[in-house]
Amino acid sequence: MMTSTGPWFDMYLAARDSVVLNYNPFMSFNPHPKTEYNDPLIRATNMVVSAMRFMKTLRAGYLEPEVFHLNPEKSDTKKFKKLIRFVPSSFSWFGAYMVNAYPLDMSQYFRLFNSTRIPRPNKDELFTDERARHLLVMRNGHFFAFDVIDKDGNIVNPSEIQAHLKYILSDNRPPADFPLGYLSSENRNTWALLRQKLLENGNEETLKKVDSAVFCLCLDDCLVKDYTDLTHTMLHGNGYNRWYDKSFSIIMTRDGTAAVNFEHSWGDGVAVLRFQNEVYKDHVERPAVSPEARPVAVDSCQAVHRLEFKLDDSLKAGIIQAKQKFDATMKTLTVNNVQFQRGGKEFLKKHKVSPDAVAQLAFQMAFFMQYGQTVATYESCSTAAFKHGRTETIRPASIYTKKFCEAIVKQPSKHNASDLRTMIADCSKYHSQLTKEAAMGQGFDRHLFAMRCLAATKGSSLPDFYQDPAYKQINHNILSTSTLTSPAVQLGGFAPVVPDGFGIAYGVHDHWMGCNVSGYPVRNVKEFLDCIHQSLDQIFDVLEGKPVQS
Repeated sequence: MMTSTGPWFDMYLAARDSVVLNYNPFMSFNPHPKTEYNDPLIRATNMVVSAMRFMKTLRAGYLEPEVFHLNPEKSDTKKFKKLIRFVPSSFSWFGAYMVNAYPLDMSQYFRLFNSTRIPRPNKDELFTDERARHLLVMRNGHFFAFDVIDKDGNIVNPSEIQAHLKYILSDNRPPADFPLGYLSSENRNTWALLRQKLLENGNEETLKKVDSAVFCLCLDDCLVKDYTDLTHTMLHGNGYNRWYDKSFSIIMTRDGTAAVNFEHSWGDGVAVLRFQNEVYKDHVERPAVSPEARPVAVDSCQAVHRLEFKLDDSLKAGIIQAKQKFDATMKTLTVNNVQFQRGGKEFLKKHKVSPDAVAQLAFQMAFFMQYGQTVATYESCSTAAFKHGRTETIRPASIYTKKFCEAIVKQPSKHNASDLRTMIADCSKYHSQLTKEAAMGQGFDRHLFAMRCLAATKGSSLPDFYQDPAYKQINHNILSTSTLTSPAVQLGGFAPVVPDGFGIAYGVHDHWMGCNVSGYPVRNVKEFLDCIHQSLDQIFDVLEGKPVQS
């Protein structure tokens, strides 16, 4: 099925809000299982090399396709993969279809490397230059660049990469007086004007170096204390040691904690997660350098270029103003997290309920406990089964979740255990149906979005439906949720999409559940997390046939 993605790109690129908090999420890597490999120099070198291996495999056309396996016992096997290789490409889709394996769209991967979002008045543009061979490295707000691919298209010797990174880490100059990174956190129209001034001041070649780099590696001097600190560091950081417009950045702290922060207009978590999974696996299983290895003797002074920007007084004033805005905004964000250790996927599947449905039911219950109402809720669902597919919305708040919330919170003594178990089963069944419909393009949000765009392109007035307060209310997503679990990922996070909302990143693991929540001052994040934990306890009580604790 063909889809026109222009309006979806336009929605992101025409948005004038800062990309920080409003759009860019993060996903942090699990630590390397061998502690000595978490040394920031060793880990950064290995991750850069693994990222370049991934890029070369992708561009050579050898990257294994993304496939959704409905029956993994038959299709996700070495035997089937070997067999399908010998089937002509014009028929291979049919072979996959016969075993319920559906290849997923991978068109977003083109923008993964050498790409940047360029600020323009009223609507930004995406820039990609696959010819560029250098890595952008940021430290203390200073910009450095060196080649990681040689002129023959091969990855530069890992020990040379290590030497160059060591050279940058040994650079003792203080933080930049006017760190340009702050500008990428600005309102997009303000940033577009300032970028034009940068060009007029003779910075065109320097900016092109930033824009065309394979990706950005941010080397931070801080240590990560806990998950809350990790979220603040990777979601927004200090502002001066970031270039938020790059398609993605790998952020590395002084203790070797690493994460990916990515710009959202070009693609979704599916492509970034695949990249993250492959880089994590490769840097663990095939490390390019070991802790015992010493960097080769190489003239990093010649190979590493420090990028210098020419700044006039108006640009310096713009940076100061961007910093003030950034600092003020970041102070308003609260983040916190909870781990529920009573059970996870295995327990819930044993009780024949969907793990995702239970997590979403807990969010509904928690908000109902805290505020006494049901609100618009968004759960992201990939539509990569379609050509150029992006996402569809699952709407977890339903008559079934509302009924259970009221039963537990308002009338706990009125319902017996069997009734409550039936209600949970109904929630699970309906949520699973919504998930399947969304993944197969049968949700309603994107269809309504498309019709609205069509009306706008024809110059006709919007139908009354779009003026209805209910339409406005369902698109004011107070609970914005997204889930992922992966052996590579420790934690993910994003900010709320509305000022009075919660941003809920969560994962349901085999034996536990985790939840990382963000909010602004109008919401109490800690209390909401306590309510989520209490809600999960109550759901588990019902499933185990125990009296529900109020």
